[in-house]
Amino acid sequence: MLPLLSEKKVTLYLKREDEIHPFISGNKYRKLKYNLTAALHEGFKTVLTFGGAYSNHIAATAYAAWEAGFKSIGIIRGEELVDRWKTNPTLQFAHSCGMQFQFVSRTSYREKTTQLFLNDLREAHGHFYLIPEGGTNALAVQGCREIITATDAGFDLLCSSVGTGGTLAGIIAAAHQGQRVIGFPALKGDFLKEDIRSFATRDNWSLQTDYHFGGYAKVDEPLVRFINDFKHKTGIPLDPVYTGKMLFGILDLVKKDFFVPKTRILAIHTGGLQGIAGMNSKLKKKKLPQIDL
Repeated sequence: MLPLLSEKKVTLYLKREDEIHPFISGNKYRKLKYNLTAALHEGFKTVLTFGGAYSNHIAATAYAAWEAGFKSIGIIRGEELVDRWKTNPTLQFAHSCGMQFQFVSRTSYREKTTQLFLNDLREAHGHFYLIPEGGTNALAVQGCREIITATDAGFDLLCSSVGTGGTLAGIIAAAHQGQRVIGFPALKGDFLKEDIRSFATRDNWSLQTDYHFGGYAKVDEPLVRFINDFKHKTGIPLDPVYTGKMLFGILDLVKKDFFVPKTRILAIHTGGLQGIAGMNSKLKKKKLPQIDL
């Protein structure tokens, strides 16, 4: 128990989705489960998806595809990685699982959902099952609904980090009667609300948009120190892009008396620990403290 929680009379539990699988951890396992089942039933031999240099989704998809017997293709943001991917731990791992890469410019990457871009990919790679960036689609949301079970009915609040919105949409759908859901986006801006509403029809949720630390994959010294201190006190490692920011936000809100006494919170650890090595290499270059492994 953290002293702050006792002081404010708030109960916080962390659901360790990061422990589901050593390589397909957290929400990535949930998102890929029904997508790969569909790909298998529809007779596909290849899956194709998108991601950045340190993408948890790329690493998880590569391993899950290999384990299920699929060929995998990753469309990777950043042409400069063509000559540098062998020094990148995430891409090294994905490659070791058999993933084939196509590196594209950031400008081209922004066109990844257009029909023209997809037609070019099919011309280059043939017949493939498409998994969106971050894995979010209706089948991913179906998988993420399974994060919340009957044993979680006793909590007042369910909290999750938010990337593309699929995980939160699943939690919103699975929340028990009377439970509220709070999402902590890792990206700047309010645009995620519409993305989430495309999959979630209930009004039992809200977003806390003040804990993105400058945007996706942006990390500063206070966040690193928080993550290291949290691990020292609890023994639980946090990733710096998603769960670390969420827990920083939750505990900051506890400190500010945002939650009434006796509130019971269940926060979801969505995994992503594989990205710590890559983040540490960036922190080292900036001469900032590194995340304890």
